[in-house]
Amino acid sequence: MASPSFDFLLMVVLSCSIATMGLITNSPAVIIGAMLLAPLMSPLIAIGLAAMSGDSKLLGTAFTTILRGALLAVLLSFLITKINTLLPFISFQELPTEIIARTNPSPTDLMIALAGGLAAAYAMTNPNLSAALPGVAIATALMPPLCTIGIGISIGRWDVAGGASLLFLTNAVTIAFAATLVFFLRGFSVTSSLRNSHRLPSSLLLSALLVILLLVPLSFYSIQFVREASENREIHAVVIKEVRDTLQADLMEMDVKRSESGLQMTLTVRTRSPLRYQQVVNLQQAIVDRINKPVSLKVNQIFAEELDPLIPPTPTPTPTQTPTPTLGPSPTATHTPTSTNTMTPTATFLPTNTHTPSPTWTPASAEIIYFTPPRLYIYQTPNGATIGVLQVGQRVEYLYQTVIEDGLVWVQIRDQDGRIGWIPKIYIRLIQPTSTPTMITPP
Repeated sequence: MASPSFDFLLMVVLSCSIATMGLITNSPAVIIGAMLLAPLMSPLIAIGLAAMSGDSKLLGTAFTTILRGALLAVLLSFLITKINTLLPFISFQELPTEIIARTNPSPTDLMIALAGGLAAAYAMTNPNLSAALPGVAIATALMPPLCTIGIGISIGRWDVAGGASLLFLTNAVTIAFAATLVFFLRGFSVTSSLRNSHRLPSSLLLSALLVILLLVPLSFYSIQFVREASENREIHAVVIKEVRDTLQADLMEMDVKRSESGLQMTLTVRTRSPLRYQQVVNLQQAIVDRINKPVSLKVNQIFAEELDPLIPPTPTPTPTQTPTPTLGPSPTATHTPTSTNTMTPTATFLPTNTHTPSPTWTPASAEIIYFTPPRLYIYQTPNGATIGVLQVGQRVEYLYQTVIEDGLVWVQIRDQDGRIGWIPKIYIRLIQPTSTPTMITPP
């Protein structure tokens, strides 16, 4: 499919739709399914064949096909992502790992694309090796980087779109070079004189030069990635130690974002007692002193009590009622004063009015209804730290507290384990009590 036919465009639409939803939902299996379609592999192999055979018409058709397919994939992934951002099912507060994995290309990706391109071109020249093409399509994935470009543009993350663009360009150019090299070695040359000579064709030299030029930005990305990974490891070790020493707590999760003003850290810690403001200030200062960089810090705390089966809890004394001996009747009568008549009655005070008791809400029974996979979490605060997981059909108590956060209505609930947290209101349904008829026997 080297020409932009209806079949080619249909395969691009289907492959892009599958890959985009797989990237958004962070599902590797779905992404592999999109890789197997591989509509862009054939035009790239056709470029290598056209370059060696001197077929300028085939070269132009293959290049146009790749360009149209790439633009269609980016546009479609942009629209799919934009529609999902308007729905309450998928949140892009944190990018899925499958998207992040396609934003930091390295020379390793170039070597993978080179080996995959060689295998694909050789399998196409040898009919007995056609079974290897699905594996090649998975190894040299072209559609997921294109979909990542559309996703990055849709959510305003140009760094994501830029990294994915470099990855797609690396794969495409390297596969075309590998195909050109294989066809040259298999004897697909423009003229017989070129086949018999020891000179390399100009098309092969040009594609090799493009591959070498791609090593420059890839090496830059790799050095930057290694430096950032080393710095993250050091920061993580410092934060773990300072959280343990300063807060007497355990670090559960850490999110670090870099900006021109410094590092923005969001920590989730597990503690046995509520943290005080001054403790967080001391933690921030300790981290700044250790890493020598300005730090903006936010701390989410999860309260937890640690129980050890080997250490029984301290028994708490419970007061009990015990009989107390009392004296019996005395042997002599006790003088009892008698009432004295008064001239006027004694006034008594009127009863004091008491405030009307204010009504209190009684928790209502509710049920968890359908939600988007993979899980529905209980959040300590709306969009905050997670403290539990709920299942479809699980009974909870609705506590009548509501908050609007990020365009969603959040409600406070209590699950069967007694945990109190927040979930989106769209995932809960109140259970209305039904009246039970009672038979009354006539007298």
